[in-house]
Amino acid sequence: MKSSSNSLKFIALTAIFILPLFASAQDRLESKTQIPILGWFSIPANYTTVERYKEMKNAGFNLSISHFKTNYENELALNAAQKADIKIVIASNELINETEETVRKFMSHPALAGYFLTDEPNAKAFDELGTLAKKINAIDPTHFCYVNLFPNYADTVLLGTKDYRTYVSNFTNKVPLHFYSFDSYPLTNYPGIYKNWHQNLEIFADEAKKANKPFWGFAQSTHFDDTHEDISLSTLRVQMFTNLAYGAQGLQYFTYWTPPANTTESFHGGPIGLDKKRSSVYDMLKQLNQEITNLSGVFVGSKVISVKQTGKNIPKGTIRLSEPPAPLKVLETSGEGAIVSVLENGKNRFIVIVNRDFKKSMNLILLGDDNLMKVLKDGSIVPTNTYSSATEIEPGDMAVYKYTIVNK
Repeated sequence: MKSSSNSLKFIALTAIFILPLFASAQDRLESKTQIPILGWFSIPANYTTVERYKEMKNAGFNLSISHFKTNYENELALNAAQKADIKIVIASNELINETEETVRKFMSHPALAGYFLTDEPNAKAFDELGTLAKKINAIDPTHFCYVNLFPNYADTVLLGTKDYRTYVSNFTNKVPLHFYSFDSYPLTNYPGIYKNWHQNLEIFADEAKKANKPFWGFAQSTHFDDTHEDISLSTLRVQMFTNLAYGAQGLQYFTYWTPPANTTESFHGGPIGLDKKRSSVYDMLKQLNQEITNLSGVFVGSKVISVKQTGKNIPKGTIRLSEPPAPLKVLETSGEGAIVSVLENGKNRFIVIVNRDFKKSMNLILLGDDNLMKVLKDGSIVPTNTYSSATEIEPGDMAVYKYTIVNK
């Protein structure tokens, strides 16, 4: 009887600890798809190994682009990446000059993600790029063609158009892609670039929406001149979380592997350094990519309902938040202010609040009804009223809240 009694006590105690775990496990975000996370200037051809691609995968990447020159280099990388469960965006001279043969050679490879066509084209190249993309799409409609566009701080000579919106609009009209991509590295001491960055997102997201296509954004993870902020978790967060608040469906880092210096830029301090070893930035990316992956249920497949700004001075080309989005009753921010984005994903809506200041914390006061839930960084969901109405958002960080749309 003593043995039986002890067994019953053990079962009862186990239930006390296990049942809450099962209960909390149900209150988590659900997502069958991880957001694409691409490493630009990835593993060089002479470092192509399964171990190197596993190292990249371990940092949270699922896409790699190394800008190879030959199909032989692509084939080695695809075979290694397949074993590491990561996919490759191939690039080669043969892809441009022997397009059909190259596409047919690789289109059935399990590790193929897509085809790199060019970076930052002038508008004069749009017709030719459109022809090339259509040719590839006709052979292989499954995998994407990739072109990355200029940011809005490129001058009209580089753009080849009278203004930035015309540049993006002409491209989306002439070059049929699965998604549209642009790069911007706004955390610099050059006057005006950071102030115009949000306008860049406003324009690009709007033009992608008109084309009924998603867009992908960038964050700077490697130094390439002396004008930019030091790479930190807060500078990485503010770039990626801002992209996501504007509806980005893919995220990219420039770069993963630190490139050698060239005639105009001196690269240093990337996730994989010039010594070919991990830097502290590698660990930052790993942490941030895990946070983003945990929140895939918020962002993957989401539709932007609104993006507005708080603060005494809001960024150029953006809209001021005049009243809290439902079901919030109070939303107040301190300091530089915040991006307040409302996203719809299935039956749920999410309120994403990003601290625009990547150097100082922001005080947030938020009150909502009893149906408002708080989404934590690990993807778990808890009632908002379990937390104080006043909270601190770290530099460049974000807070996420969820509510269910009635009758949907």
